[in-house]
Amino acid sequence: MAWFRKTAPAPAAARPPLARASGLAAPPPPAVWPQGYEAQVRAGYLGNAIAQRAVRLVAESVASAPLACDDDALRGLVAAPGLLETVAAQLLLHGNAFVQPLRDGAGAPAALYPLRPERVSVELGADGWPAAFLYRVGARATRLAPEALIHLRRFHPLDDHYGLGCLAAAAPAVAIHNAAAAWSKALLDNAARPSGALVYDARDGAALSPDQFRRLRDEMDAGFAGASNAGRPLLLEGGLTWQPLSLTPADMDFAGTKAAAAREIALAFGVPPMLLGLPGDSTHANYAEANRALWRLTVLPLADAILTGLGAGLARWCGEAALRVDLDRVPALAEDRERLWRMAAAADFLSPEEKRAMVDWR
Repeated sequence: MAWFRKTAPAPAAARPPLARASGLAAPPPPAVWPQGYEAQVRAGYLGNAIAQRAVRLVAESVASAPLACDDDALRGLVAAPGLLETVAAQLLLHGNAFVQPLRDGAGAPAALYPLRPERVSVELGADGWPAAFLYRVGARATRLAPEALIHLRRFHPLDDHYGLGCLAAAAPAVAIHNAAAAWSKALLDNAARPSGALVYDARDGAALSPDQFRRLRDEMDAGFAGASNAGRPLLLEGGLTWQPLSLTPADMDFAGTKAAAAREIALAFGVPPMLLGLPGDSTHANYAEANRALWRLTVLPLADAILTGLGAGLARWCGEAALRVDLDRVPALAEDRERLWRMAAAADFLSPEEKRAMVDWR
């Protein structure tokens, strides 16, 4: 007896995309931000005033922070001109900083030299731990032992050996800010509006031939485009009519877009927008409060991470001497420190040693 089985229905085909109306152009591809460290540095730090000023403001503040250390030799090494500023900028941009101690004849560190982080890579051993560092310049690679470099890095949730900088997070806002600036420059080059359109109105309904259209476009570019030809009269022939055009104020207002992107860039680097002169920011009541927030939330944590890492890397030569920022000599924190000292002085139930610990006096 034959058994028959009902054939399962064929799977339904995927739903086709919605058809576009004829004559409409396809939507533009999604925006692509600069990829790679070098491209982001060129677009962000070298080509964007907001990002560069934010990085320099934080890095220069870290470099100007007064240091407190019991070891004069260690403080002299760390306070060398340009060292802290370079390391802070590298941590902000790249997320990693590699500092090489250069030794004297006796084997003691004589200077600290920061290497470009994009040239240094971590070579892992069989156990997954760093076994060496590779420093590449062009086709040449130098292998350095793990103890030959001091590796400082910011937290990266997806990487065990490299840190994460702020530049990658700021790349979309940098691209928007740069694009708005380029668009505004193009509008200024065209008198802030398209001057008009040539309308061909033939009596017999004919259209311009490709050769006529090409010749007309070349003549317009050569004789009437650019700042040197501004105001030059236009000679028309053969059914051409000049139709003036203009853009609405809303179309020409890119200040809001640029300001929003600039505030996002400042946010990525931890700088209050008020300190960068950006309009529309009322988070802080005045510049003193914004400057205090910059030091409390950005400069001091970054400086503490750098000084702690350098002190740990130099401990074999300098012992247990600790590097720290002398908070009592930071002008931006003078009011906060004065308030803390008054509180400590008024606390009669504390011993002198406890008061010294309260104000971090060593």
